[in-house]
Parts: sequence; structure tokens; C-alpha cells
Amino acid sequence: MVADRKTQIVIVGGGAAGLELARKLGAHYGRKRHDIILIDRNRTHIWKPLLHEVATGSLDASMDEVGYRSHCHRWGYRYLYGQFDRIDRAAQQVHIAPMFDDKGREVVSAHVVRYDYLVLAYGSVTNDFGTPGVVDNCLFLDSRGQADSFRDQLLNHCLRVSRAMVARPTSDARVRIAIVGGGATGVELAAELYNAADALGYYGLEVFDRARLDVTLLEAGPRILPALPDRLAEAAHGELEALGVKVLTGMAVTESTEEGMKTGDGAFVPADLQIWAAGVKAAPVRGGLDGLALSRGGQVIVRPTLQSETDDRIFAMGDCAYSMLPRRDRPVPPRAQAAHQMASTAFTNIKRLLAERPLVDFNYRDHGSLVSLSRFSTVGSLMGKLVGGRMAVEGRLARFVYLSLYRMHLLAVHGWWRGSALIAVSHINRLVRPRLKLH
Repeated sequence: MVADRKTQIVIVGGGAAGLELARKLGAHYGRKRHDIILIDRNRTHIWKPLLHEVATGSLDASMDEVGYRSHCHRWGYRYLYGQFDRIDRAAQQVHIAPMFDDKGREVVSAHVVRYDYLVLAYGSVTNDFGTPGVVDNCLFLDSRGQADSFRDQLLNHCLRVSRAMVARPTSDARVRIAIVGGGATGVELAAELYNAADALGYYGLEVFDRARLDVTLLEAGPRILPALPDRLAEAAHGELEALGVKVLTGMAVTESTEEGMKTGDGAFVPADLQIWAAGVKAAPVRGGLDGLALSRGGQVIVRPTLQSETDDRIFAMGDCAYSMLPRRDRPVPPRAQAAHQMASTAFTNIKRLLAERPLVDFNYRDHGSLVSLSRFSTVGSLMGKLVGGRMAVEGRLARFVYLSLYRMHLLAVHGWWRGSALIAVSHINRLVRPRLKLH
């Protein structure tokens, strides 16, 4: 390495793990002898577990998103707008694909970024399992843009139904929505839809209410929310049905058409909107990862230090990492809490690597799972030393802990002072913001 050249640490992906790591490295090293670079195809960051609220209009992402350029200026790293294309490990380079605007004009040309150390944190996308018709007919909730698109289509369908009822009061017009996947995303979205329907009456759709929603949740497994204990999953099931959701378990979708979903038992679920939320897989990398060892699902296989199994200079964390730790019978799950913990371990190990000290192993601590059924209910389980094992939680306590997860994310991304200020501002915003974002 050239003596006067800065040590260049490149982070691909500005999600929860990547953005937290960029902040910590930038704050620790600054720009004098180190060049911390964050690459992302988006200009802003939104916490992925909130996308179902963005999709229904319950959350205005413009108020909660983080602009990478202002964030990097504050914390001492550089942000590059671009689409990750491939790695050249021999040359220690990341290749960036060209980016184009809506009219097809090139905004960012293809280029390369060198690295001394590389951290892959490019996340995951929804897994359609190759089901026919899903790509063409279903909506996904992997990004802010997809959530915005869902909200626009939802509002358009609600407006059509409202106008049909005004024109003919006896009309049985409904907004039919099919959600595939009974995990946290599908369940939370189903409940949030009814919260949005209740609020629409305040914003010009006086004749529209939740009775005009026809929501079906399809889950291929024997029950929804497999990460939760049976009792809590049953409680959530009951809450959804009380709202009006038709919950169908043991119901595998075999095809999506323009009119709705076909299931394995020959049934057909008609739908105006179809949302696919049935599992995730590592986001595809168009040009490949130059021989890095990958799992069957395309994740980068990492050692306990979070270094790639193939290359000591490359780390992976978050949803794109396959981490099988000792004394665990399954890989670390793709959850926000895992991403946060991995970012902390990656930060420690990069510091140790640069100081030529032994690295530490990642130790995943499962703090439990929480699922919010909008303002109607929250259920979950807490695990760890705090409760001495595993404890089922519901109601206000569960809601408090659920909201605390986002507060912890704000502190991790913005630091204690600014994060605490943003938490305080968010309480004020709840009083002055509209209940729904309608544009």
C-alpha cells in the first residue's frame, strides 16, 4: 500500500446495517487518513420495517427518511450514488453500473471504486419462488418507491369505490386486496390497511369505511407468524379476523393472474391489488461477486468474524450475509436486530484489523419478535437476560417495546444527541401531522 494513500473502506448498501456502520466509522476515523465510502442506488434511507406504514399512508416517509448526502457531511464519510454491479477481487475494485433518469439520460456513468476493505450490506428482496405471474401482477414492499406505488394504487381504488357508492348508494363495490405471506410484513400490512380505511373518512371519502375493504391474507404454512409462540400467533389471527381480514392458512399460491390468485387446492382469490410478502432472498448482483462463497439463497457465507469465507478483506452483514454460528442449528435470521448487531461487530473488527489486533466473533442475541397490528394491538415475545428467558407480551407493553425498536435505530444512525432530538420531534409530529399521507 502506498504510504501516503488513505485507507479506503467501502460499504455497499445504505440500509440499517450499512448506514450505522458508515456513521460509526466516519465518526471514529474522520477523513484525514481514512476514506469511508457508502454506495447506494437510493438517495435517502428509510427503515425497512416501516415500509408497510408508508404503503398505507400511515407514515410520511419524507418526514422520517435520512438523506445520505447530509448524513455523510455530518459524520465524516462519503456517499456515492450508484448501482452496485460487481466485484473485482484481484484489483480490489467495486464496479458501479450507470444510472439513468426517468427519460433514459445517463446521470452516473459506469465507474470503479477501489477498496482496501469492503463491506457488503446490500440487503434482500422479496422472494417470489418463481411463482408464475407474480413479477407481472404483484406489488412488493422492498423500497420506498414500491411503497409509494402501492399507496397511490390503493388510494385510486378507494376513490373509485367511493365514487361508485355516491353514484349508486346500493352498490356493493369493494377494494379487494390479496396479501401473500403470513409473516410480520403481511400481517402488519393487513392491519394497517384498516387503520388507513378508518382515516379516509376524514379526507374527503365520507362514504368510504373499512366495510368496503375485502382483505385476504394467504399463508402456505399451518399458521401465521411462525416466529411467535402458538398462543400469540392465534391471538394475532383472531385480531385480524375481528378487523375483517380473511386469513387462509395452509394455502399455497400457485399462480398470480391479472384478476387474482390461484391456489394449490384449485381455489381462486379475486383481487384488485396483490401484494407478495412471502419470504426474502439476497438481492441479486448483476455482475456477480467474483467467486465469493454463497449459500443456496445467494447470501455471502461469512465466518464468525463476519469476514467472507473466501476473502479476508471482504465483510458481509445484514440480510445479504449467511452467518451460521457455533451452537446454532440455523443461520442468523434476516431481521433488523441482527443487522444492528452485525454493524456493531463489523465496526469493532474493522478497527481491530487496522490496528493489527485479533478479531472478535459475532454473537447474535435474539431479543424476540414483535408484530404491530397498527393501533389495534401489538403482540410478541421478548427474550434474553432482561426477562430471564422468553416472555410473551401483548398490549401496551408490547407496543412500547415495538416503538422502542425504531427509537434504537434512530440513535444508531444519528447518534445520541441528534437521535434523541428526532425522537422528541416525532412525538410532536404525531400531534400535528395528518393521519394519512394522501399525495
